[in-house]
Amino acid sequence: MTRAWREPSAADAQVFDPEDVFEAGLRNHHISNTAYPIAHQRTWRPYRVRPDAEVVRSAWEGLDNLCLYVHIPFCETRCSFCEYAVVERDQLPFLQQYLNDLRVELDLYREALGSRSRTLHGFDIGGGTPSLVPADEIARIVEQARASFRFAPGSDISIETTPRIAAADPEKMAAYRKLGIQRISMGIQVIEPDLLRVLKRAGNDASVHRRAADNIRAAGLERFNVDLMYGFAGQSPASWRATLTHAIGLAPEQVTLYRMRYKLTRISQQADQVSLDSVRRLARIARELLADAGYRANPGKNTFSRLPDDPGTSSYLTRRVRFGMPYLGLGLGAQSSTHTTICYNDGALGKNLLPYRRSIEKRRLPLQDLYDLPRRQMMAKMCAVSFYFGEIHSEAFRAKFGVSLEQAFAAEQAFVLQQGLMERTPTALRLTPEGAEQVNGVIALFFAPSVQQYLIERGSEQAENLHRNRHPTQWAGEAAHV
Repeated sequence: MTRAWREPSAADAQVFDPEDVFEAGLRNHHISNTAYPIAHQRTWRPYRVRPDAEVVRSAWEGLDNLCLYVHIPFCETRCSFCEYAVVERDQLPFLQQYLNDLRVELDLYREALGSRSRTLHGFDIGGGTPSLVPADEIARIVEQARASFRFAPGSDISIETTPRIAAADPEKMAAYRKLGIQRISMGIQVIEPDLLRVLKRAGNDASVHRRAADNIRAAGLERFNVDLMYGFAGQSPASWRATLTHAIGLAPEQVTLYRMRYKLTRISQQADQVSLDSVRRLARIARELLADAGYRANPGKNTFSRLPDDPGTSSYLTRRVRFGMPYLGLGLGAQSSTHTTICYNDGALGKNLLPYRRSIEKRRLPLQDLYDLPRRQMMAKMCAVSFYFGEIHSEAFRAKFGVSLEQAFAAEQAFVLQQGLMERTPTALRLTPEGAEQVNGVIALFFAPSVQQYLIERGSEQAENLHRNRHPTQWAGEAAHV
């Protein structure tokens, strides 16, 4: 379909040399990643519009296929590495009111969008810690979603849990399966005791993980994913190996690796203590150990699966990330995206329930920020998140934007192909093993010019460090002892 794209700002009409952008991405490796945009107050400011229901209805017009995300922001403790819109234990008295508000928000969207005629291709319940919620409340959310949308055949429902909850409440795990939830994701992150204390995750030891895994298996949940994290200050190769070995021993179908992203976390000041070389070393260890255990992923992909023809991700994430499908986010600070807009719910800025609550009381869509974006920025958003899969799906890109990757990124594609950083496959432009090592530079090539300019202007490192970042194979001997 023909879309009315907003005109780009002058900053997004610039053209930069791919090599300069690539170097800037490597130099700023802690922020040049899938979390797009960067410096949104500067780079997205020209596209901010009044967030009213009519703009939302117009943006969703003609979009019959989508995914749904429901955000449960409550946690027993906010982990030090968390960058998301979550609230802590002192807000738990407001949990029931929040769940009521979520259901009102879904009703508001059903009225605004006529959602019953639209088809869901994936449904994630995340957080925060959604498993803190009583199982019957999760059931009410699932039932309301089923009443509000058509569910596509083969789409799944996925939920997140902590090891402590899964270990302590086997009945809740069984209740999830009865609700039709097929996939559960459990955050282990790391097992090193000292690091767990720094991250405020003490009490999640190996015995808890084993009981949790046993309860998940006994419940009959079909796909069990374990989340692990690397790139922390002071995280040694030996401790990372121990975490991976422990996780593999739980025999999950899927393992998802997250590199620590320091922005907006309580330990953001530690970012400068983590070098790109050390991060690469830990990523290599993970790829090797997981491959040896039968888990597969193409270069640069962060989710590994031991199931044949399984992407390792939920239907929601697969459709959203790989194919650029629009998605609706409900709850505090949740993000929604159509083909032309991206919006953030109330509470995204201050991680505060009150603005969200006030909007729901007035029966208005709880929108904090709404951006009507030009095609180049929407391309950048799709490409950035596509690197979760280590590739950009060619036909999905063409279908979404009406132009091929080769046309949209001619100079950038020539650069990555010539440098051996990416390769063409029948379906995608995919990272090579060399490109996966330098993904922070590669991903910046697909950012919008205003974001590239920000990276280029941001402080540089010493030339020797940059040279090492661009040519990691010259330093491979450093990893020989790990």
